Amino acid sequence: MKKLNSKENINKIVEILDEYYPEAKCGLEYESPLSLTVSLILAAQCTDKRVNVIAPILLKKYPTVEALASADVEDIERIVKPCGFYKNKAKNISLMAKKLEKDFYSKIPDTMDSLTSLNGIGRKSANIILQECFGKVEGIAVDTHVSRTTYRMGLTNSKVPLLQEKELIKIIDKKYHSRINHILVWHGRNMCDARKPKCDKCPVNSLCLKKDYKA
Repeated sequence: MKKLNSKENINKIVEILDEYYPEAKCGLEYESPLSLTVSLILAAQCTDKRVNVIAPILLKKYPTVEALASADVEDIERIVKPCGFYKNKAKNISLMAKKLEKDFYSKIPDTMDSLTSLNGIGRKSANIILQECFGKVEGIAVDTHVSRTTYRMGLTNSKVPLLQEKELIKIIDKKYHSRINHILVWHGRNMCDARKPKCDKCPVNSLCLKKDYKA
């Protein structure tokens, strides 16, 4: 098994990054649980910047769960096409809305099991919805940036998101659980790039194990 960083260093890394990125927040713009849920479905392999342009266009035309549920899937496809994988995403949005209408009184649910029962919503997205919309912290959202940075720095040994989440929950102070995703996403985008990490400028360079990372 590859070496893990020490618990002392891990605590220091999190503290330093928390101070370094005080404004770290969700990159998706949303006005309601529904808009965040739609945006998270669109965000798969797409930039937040593009989703923040396309999601409002879709939701302006179909502003409610009922409207989305009854919308022509081909029209949803046309609107969300710039986000890529548009056929699958449009299908998931339509099925998600239909399930909300049928099983959840047209409301976004506030439990992990219920959220992950929706098409296009996995554990990562469910964690974000729970934290952002309902103030519930049940886990840590592990996306590509969190996966890469935590492995590189030696916070985790696994590259499997679910296993990484379990490791991170154990080693990171609970007070950071609601922010650590945003902090590491910002760090991954601004400093710990997949191909060319800016190690010389990194605030936690001296504490990082700099493990090789190949996605």
